[in-house]
Amino acid sequence: MEKSQETRELLETYYQGFAEKANWESVIADDFQYIGGDMTNIAPVTGKQAYVEIIKRFSQRFEAMRVQRMIVEDDRAAVIGNYDFVFPNGVKINGNVAEFWTVSNGKLSSLTLYFDTLTFMSNLK
Repeated sequence: MEKSQETRELLETYYQGFAEKANWESVIADDFQYIGGDMTNIAPVTGKQAYVEIIKRFSQRFEAMRVQRMIVEDDRAAVIGNYDFVFPNGVKINGNVAEFWTVSNGKLSSLTLYFDTLTFMSNLK
């Protein structure tokens, strides 16, 4: 299978499950590397289970998500995800997240996120 097609299919499976908040974990590599949410700390969180725990917390903050744009090149992809966030303080915000992926050995192997952490964190208080 062509690398770009494999990457696209893995991401489509991930985002379908992610939007439904279920059944997205199967495409994540055991040694998954995640960077996001803190520009001052670029050390990756390593491991599938560690990422699953991060997503359990993050999933509490969004009602819905959609893929706005996906650009795939071989075993790499850039995705703009659009999220409807709901915060404990009652504030609802629609926001975009830039998501950069890599694929290795038939699994999603890494993700680096970029988003407005100031607005996000200030609404968690």
